[in-house]
Amino acid sequence: MGRVFVRLRIMPSDLDVDLGKIKEKILDLNLEEVEIRDIAIKPIAFGLKAIAILAVMPDTEGIVDNLVSELGKIEGVESVEVEDLELL
Repeated sequence: MGRVFVRLRIMPSDLDVDLGKIKEKILDLNLEEVEIRDIAIKPIAFGLKAIAILAVMPDTEGIVDNLVSELGKIEGVESVEVEDLELL
């Protein structure tokens, strides 16, 4: 079984959402076998910012969907988008 590299973009529900708090909640998630390698707040446009995540996990069925689902449950998160998925 291989491992996959996933790049995600998390969009806030509003401009006033504290992305620092969302970032802390992401780091507090205890998802088995998911290793968050990098997490950063990135500007998008016109003052809008998003959280970019790089994660590594086993190439098992449903693990990426589970991660996206858990991230989407965090208060203040509007959407979670998988930008890139590569086999390592």
